[in-house]
Amino acid sequence: MKMKYILCSILAVAFSCGLHAQTKISDEPALHDGFNFIIATDLGRNGYFDQKPIAELMGETAWAVNAEFVVASGDTHHYMGVQSTTDPLWMTNFELIYKHPELQIPWYPVLGNHEYRGNTQAVLDYAKVSRRWCMADRYYTQSYKLGNGESLRIVYIDTPPLIDKYRNDSKGYPDAVKQDMDKQLAWLDATLKASTETWKIVIGHHPIYAYTEKADVERLDMQKRVDPILRKYNVDMYICGHLHTFQHLKVKGSDIDYVVNTSGSLSRKPKAIEGTVFCSPESGFSVFSATPKAITLYMVNNKGEVIHQVKRSK
Repeated sequence: MKMKYILCSILAVAFSCGLHAQTKISDEPALHDGFNFIIATDLGRNGYFDQKPIAELMGETAWAVNAEFVVASGDTHHYMGVQSTTDPLWMTNFELIYKHPELQIPWYPVLGNHEYRGNTQAVLDYAKVSRRWCMADRYYTQSYKLGNGESLRIVYIDTPPLIDKYRNDSKGYPDAVKQDMDKQLAWLDATLKASTETWKIVIGHHPIYAYTEKADVERLDMQKRVDPILRKYNVDMYICGHLHTFQHLKVKGSDIDYVVNTSGSLSRKPKAIEGTVFCSPESGFSVFSATPKAITLYMVNNKGEVIHQVKRSK
């Protein structure tokens, strides 16, 4: 009976979120001509659950698609963050896990809520220790040329200080209230206003719209403070993590694709809500590919299969 119950639960999630066709990410022909990078989220489990095999798969994928870099969109360290640049978690969560030769490329991180349980300055300072930990600041931006005069702008934001739940809990998240929320929001507005790139994506840890059993206040604060700026400047995608599920949503009144990247270690079960295009309980990572004419985010499960694509064309 227990096995029957588990099977029914899995099928219920699959049908509520949408069944998917399975193709290998290495077989996607469009990736051969794109500017490609990997997005990995909610990683740090000291190698347990799916973390080690997914790390190996990420390395194989990085080689297959000629990945330029890895985006680490928060919670690289569970559960209490790190205390210093010499904290052993840097070895057990990161260095000894993501050791594949093809992952010795730049990693561009953002801070998640679990980093904010520890010393967030140590996360920034690790850039002075590791050649591949390329964290310029708590929030920062990059631009890439794609050819034919087209380009891609990536904006990385620091979401925990934008959410009152964390700002009001100085004991649990001591560094959150110390950050200037208005300064970051003004920077985000100015950065997007000045952007002339063909494609604009914003990456943070917390979702704006998604299914979750977590407190509504997290998403309501993001909807109130971040979403109006993204809509104002016609951002193409907002990509986040935090929920340990794959989700793709389109909401009324917005042309933005809202994407939740799953966990690279321990995943959870989502369900479809208003605006859900796709969702999945599988663990894995995403591959983002940009060309002058299109951007595509491929959701990749822990078997290397593409289970959903988020594509925008000009």
